[in-house]
Formats: sequence, C-alpha cells, structure tokens
Amino acid sequence: TVKMALLAKETVLQSLKLVKKYDDDSAKIVCDNETVLDLYEDNLGTYLVKMSEQSLSNADARTVARMLHTIGDFERLGDHAKGLQKVAEEIYEKKIKFSDSADKEINILLDAITEIIITTTLVYEKNDYDLATKVEPLEQVIDRITAEIKTHHILRLQRGDCTIELGFVLSDLLTNCKRISDHCSNIAVAVIEAKND
Repeated sequence: TVKMALLAKETVLQSLKLVKKYDDDSAKIVCDNETVLDLYEDNLGTYLVKMSEQSLSNADARTVARMLHTIGDFERLGDHAKGLQKVAEEIYEKKIKFSDSADKEINILLDAITEIIITTTLVYEKNDYDLATKVEPLEQVIDRITAEIKTHHILRLQRGDCTIELGFVLSDLLTNCKRISDHCSNIAVAVIEAKND
C-alpha cells in the first residue's frame, strides 16, 4: 500500500507538471501509472478483505482497516491525475492561454496541490498522526482557492476578458484539483481514525 501511495503521488505530481508544460512522454507515464493503480486497488482490496476475515490483533485490525479505507483514495488520485492530464492536453492542443491573473491563481493552486499530496503521502508512509492533522486545514485552503478562482473567472467573463471555452477547461482543472485535495483529506482522516480506534 505504501508503494501504491508513492505511485499515486508520483502520478499526481507528473500531471501537475503537464498543466504547466505539456509533453507526450509524461502524459503516457500518467496514463500507464493510472492503470497500475487500478491493479493495485483490485489485488490489495481482495487480499485485505481476506485478511480482515482472519482473527487479527487490535493493532493489525486497525492497520487493515486503514489500508482498506485508503486504497480506494489512492486509486481515485490516479483517476484525477489522468483528468488533469486530459485538461493539460486540451490546453496544449488548443493553444489555450489564460490571463496573467488567472495564470497566477492556477499556479498557487497547483503549488497547494503539490504540498497536500506530498504531505499526505508522508502521513500514510510514516503513519504520522501529528502530520495528518495538518492535511485538513490545507484541504480547506484549497477549497477557498478554487472558490476564489471561480469567482474571479466569472468577473473576467462579465468584463469580456475571458471566453466560455476557457471556462470549461478551468472548471475541469478546478474539479480535478479539488477532488485530489478531498482524497488527501480522506487518507489523513483514515490515519487519524485508525490511531483513535
């Protein structure tokens, strides 16, 4: 499951780079990794369910519960990374240009997503309860950033500084980022809940 967590992190980080600068090789890595994450979820899920049917110590039962709760989130991180890869591809192929202000906001969001995915993976890898408590506040910041970007986009649309097509791309970008952040929060909560039994 730690290998799965690290692969999910790598896949998300790769997709964030694609949004900034698209290239086919990195896009292929994201797609390939997403397929591997699906396999991880299937195989680990089957194994962990069998494990949970055994008589386990309380500590082992908590570990299995934490793993079962999180593998779905790691798999979904792969899905949203692939979603970002598709957005990046569209931006690249259609030569879409965001305004300077939108560009700055998007970069702040991508930096925040980078921080939350790195932190969350560390939380899971080290089973770090204290670090886990820092993920939720980060997720709330990301919610605020995405809400602000939406509001500013509507204002730009009203002023005629932006197009509807840009809006669709931006909306897909924000949705995938927000979902990545939500799954990171779920993973941190699973670590906290396992610790608190």
